[in-house]
Amino acid sequence: MPGIETAVPALALRDIACHFPARGNPGGTYTAVRDSTITIAPGEFVSIVGPTGCGKSTLLNVASGLLKPSQGTVEVFGKPLTGINRQAGYMFQADALMPWRTALENVVVGPEFAGMNRAEADRLGRDWMARVGLAGFEKAYPHHLSGGMRKRVALAQMLIMDPKVILMDEPFSALDVQTRQLMENELLELWQADRKSVMFITHDLEEAIALSDRVIALAAGPGTHPIGEFKIDLPRPRDVAEIRHLGEFSRLHAQIWEALKDEVLKGYAQGKR
Repeated sequence: MPGIETAVPALALRDIACHFPARGNPGGTYTAVRDSTITIAPGEFVSIVGPTGCGKSTLLNVASGLLKPSQGTVEVFGKPLTGINRQAGYMFQADALMPWRTALENVVVGPEFAGMNRAEADRLGRDWMARVGLAGFEKAYPHHLSGGMRKRVALAQMLIMDPKVILMDEPFSALDVQTRQLMENELLELWQADRKSVMFITHDLEEAIALSDRVIALAAGPGTHPIGEFKIDLPRPRDVAEIRHLGEFSRLHAQIWEALKDEVLKGYAQGKR
């Protein structure tokens, strides 16, 4: 993407380390993340992959301001981050919808809390529900919606606030394969419209390649850190199912897996202890 290399990063995590009290060892510490530097340019879609439990979500929490790193700095568009990242929208792995509110009421909760009048919030909310394919479901409650539809509500709930940076923590991992691919394509379509900066956490290497401009691979924990960055030079716009058939996709998959496979085995061995 032109300009990515020279632009001031939308998000920069520099020399990050995160230490926590060690279980069963009073006074001891556990290092979840160390020596981690990750930058994301304006308009860039970056996925972070690594073994289960390697600290991917820890880095996302640092980027969001929900977790203060033990060492290192976080910058948002060149300015130091202090407290919550107000430029970012966060989409979790688990549904964060309020069951007592309708789909529309969930979508507009951010604008309402920000002081927007109800009529304007509803107008904006209906527009976003239409954009994620949920026109006609404004009065439905979360328990009336399928898993994919709830994800669409959560996506609209985040994007209605017009964040400059999007942080996503394995948002589609609980969905079946077909629904997941539909959601991935919808995410790409929405992203293509105004090119937010995206930090996307996933354990699925194929998903990472299909969505991203760049993939960052992490070492197995404890003390995770980046072990490789890979530019995904595949054509856009993309269909995540069709792009998997390209020879370049297979080459990239093999290249990144070569860097990751020993770390995945380490993570698997640690999980069995």
